[in-house]
This record gives sequence, C-alpha cells and structure tokens, in this order.
Amino acid sequence: MKSNIQLKDLKYVYFLGIGGIGMSAIARWFLHNGFPVAGYDKTESPLTKTLSQEGMQIHYTDDIACIPAEILADTAHSLFIYTPAIPADHVEKNYLLNLGIPLYKRSEILGWITQQIPTLAVAGTHGKTTTSSLLTHLLIHANKNVTAFLGGITQNYGTNFIPNKDKDNIICVVEADEYDRSFLTLHPYAAVVTSTDADHLDIYGASEQVVESFQLFVSQIQDQGFFIQKVGLDLISNQKNATFGIESGDFQAVNIRIQDHRMVFDMKYPGGEIMDIPMRIPGFHNIENALAAAALAMQVGLSGDEIKAGIASFKGVKRRFEYHVESDEHVMIDDYAHHPTEIAACLNSVRALYPNEEIVAVFQPHLFSRTRDFLDDFAQSLSLADELYLLDIYPARELPIPGVNSEKLLEKVQLDKKQCISKDDLKRAIQDKKPRLLVTMGAGDIDLLLSDLKSSLQ
Repeated sequence: MKSNIQLKDLKYVYFLGIGGIGMSAIARWFLHNGFPVAGYDKTESPLTKTLSQEGMQIHYTDDIACIPAEILADTAHSLFIYTPAIPADHVEKNYLLNLGIPLYKRSEILGWITQQIPTLAVAGTHGKTTTSSLLTHLLIHANKNVTAFLGGITQNYGTNFIPNKDKDNIICVVEADEYDRSFLTLHPYAAVVTSTDADHLDIYGASEQVVESFQLFVSQIQDQGFFIQKVGLDLISNQKNATFGIESGDFQAVNIRIQDHRMVFDMKYPGGEIMDIPMRIPGFHNIENALAAAALAMQVGLSGDEIKAGIASFKGVKRRFEYHVESDEHVMIDDYAHHPTEIAACLNSVRALYPNEEIVAVFQPHLFSRTRDFLDDFAQSLSLADELYLLDIYPARELPIPGVNSEKLLEKVQLDKKQCISKDDLKRAIQDKKPRLLVTMGAGDIDLLLSDLKSSLQ
C-alpha cells in the first residue's frame, strides 16, 4: 500500500462493493477492530442486511450524497477500498478519484493486514473456499487463536470472517484469490494450491498466464515456510514442500467408501496414518480439499486425532455441495460450480452417492466470456446429468457478447432431455415434475431461486 495512513491514525473505512463475499470479510475485520465502517453496494442482499445489523452504514444508490459526511470531511484519516467489479463509470468512485483520494483494492488491504500475522494461504481455481474454511475449522476446533478471511459463509460459524480471540499467537487463514492476480499481494508463511485450471481468461488471456501467476504466488511464500500442491501441478518451490491426492502424493486418501450416502476415507501422511475419517460434506473433490487442509494444519502442529475430529465436525460452506432437502422422497443439492471442472466434480460425486437416481440438473452460466471460452467443456460436463434445465447467462461485470448465449451451449449438450428455461418457468417445471434428485449449480443469482425450488419439492 502506498497510503501514509497508519492503523493508529485511521478513523473511518469506506467500501465500494461492500456486499461482495471477500469485501465483507475485510469490512468485518475493521469493524471488529473498532473502526466505523460504511459502504455502497448495487443491491441489498441477506449479507448486506447482516452487515447493517452488525453496525455498518450501507446504501444502494450510487450517489455522492450517500457517502457519510464525516468521512468526506476527513479523507486524510479515511481508508477507501473498492472491488474491481465496480464499473468504470461509477459516480462515487470517479468523484473520489477526481479528488485525488487513493483507492485500494481488497487484495491490497488484505496483503497489508496479513504482513503482520503468520498466514496460511489457500489458492486454486477450484476448492479454495471449502479448503480454507475447513482449515479454519480445524484450527478453531484445536483451540488455536485464528483470524480468517474466507470466500464463503461457513456452516459451522455462519460467517465469512473469523475474528481472533486475542492479540497473541494469531494464525491467519486467507483464501488467496487468483482473480485479477489479487493473491500476488500476499507473502504467506505456508500455502497450498489446489488447482491451476484455466479460468478468468478475460483477465489472463491464456491458460499459460494462469499457471505463471500461480508460480509467482508460490515464489512469495516466506523462505522458512512450507508449500503444498495437488499431485500433478508441478509448481516449483524453494521451500519445504509436499503433495496431496487421492491414492497418490505425500498426503493421500485411501480406502474411500460410501456409508449412508456419506464418504469415509483413511489418510496416509509422512510418518503416520489416520483411519476412518468421516466426511459430513460429500464428494471426491471435498476429500481432496480435506487432504489439503489437513496438510497445512499439520504444519502448525495439529495432531492426527485433532484433524480427524475437526474434519468429522465440519458442516461445509453455503453453496458448496449444500443439501437443501434430504428426505426419503426428495434430495436437493446446491453447488457454486461455475467452471466445467467444478460441474463435473459435482455431478460425478452426486452419481457416486446416488447411483440409482436420475439427476435433474439446473445450471446458470456465469459470464459471457467464460461460456465462450469453455463452451465445449461446459457441454461435456453438463452431459453428465440425466436432464438439464439451462438458465440465461448471468452477466455479472460483462456486457453481452454477440453469438454467446445459453441456446448455443444447449445445442452442444449430449442429452435427450434438455431445455433453456426462464426462472419463472423453472419454478413451475419443478413444481410439476417434483424430481427425486435435483441439483442446482452456478455462481450468479441462482441462489435466490432455492427457497422456491425447495418449497416446490416439499
């Protein structure tokens, strides 16, 4: 950070895009440490409502008059933080820039905070939210003094931010986001990389640049630190390092079995083995996430017994293979999957847990550019379902791209039962069909439909 503001001199903190999952965690850190927090977001959400209840001033109109007067009157002692998702023509953002006020990305602030605390960072194009949340839970369950910045709402704690209990012997857990190369502000003590698949090509341009960025991230691990990566990634580290994987690697899951629609496995690691680890969160990909979290936890002294107990009591993260209905008549699972690899992992795991059921899937594509870049891969992954309902593309930060739409994707999906559908028609279709096994996937606003879909099944 280039700011001359020291923490001891700071009076106010203002966020542009305060409702983002990563931004809100930073906002909570400042509020927890005694600073007044205010901010703007485009739309009200359950998360922004919670932030307001916690004591933050939040507005939803892009208007300079909505910025608290005391902040504008004392910009020298105020910190202004923005998300890259804020558009270039944003009125408040441009007003602050025209005044010559420094604006900082969330990643810069996170780097600033974590420079002072031993940090365990979890990176990867898939799995980082579940892995970092599970790592946090393992440490808390073992009575470590943890502060954590997460990219999802943990089921165990109902939040994306964990405040440290006191100021001594803090361990910081950070979800290291590769979007916009944000994670390059971090210099962690130890880190794990779960995957380096091509994604965010609107930022990176090509898959080689994605891998190159992860390699830069790894090079920033502290010299005395530790690096862990999934088998086959081949990132180079000068620190002590290890690998993890299913039936391969230094930390490996073996003897995976399914008991009552849940997975159980044994974990081999250098110097020992942990037997009969039960997973409350299903999925082969979540077993890999558990290995990654366990490997990092061992670097700060957790025992095998502590790791087994922690994994067994971890309830997961909202929108990561989250059960919304689980009865004898119906099962409804929701997942944040928005990349072909994630969709395949989700549907393959559902198939393993429910081998005799027809999978009815709903998918909302996220971003025109991602749909264009991975069109064939999306079609292949979605074809793992038995029936598909495809919603319109969620644009997020993008404008439409000519010729890129859900209809084009649907044409390539190899299923007999498939259709593009509106949100209202989807509700009616699920109400009429009442499928025994429904899986919803996507990173846009599909989660706003979950309550209605759940009601349709019940």
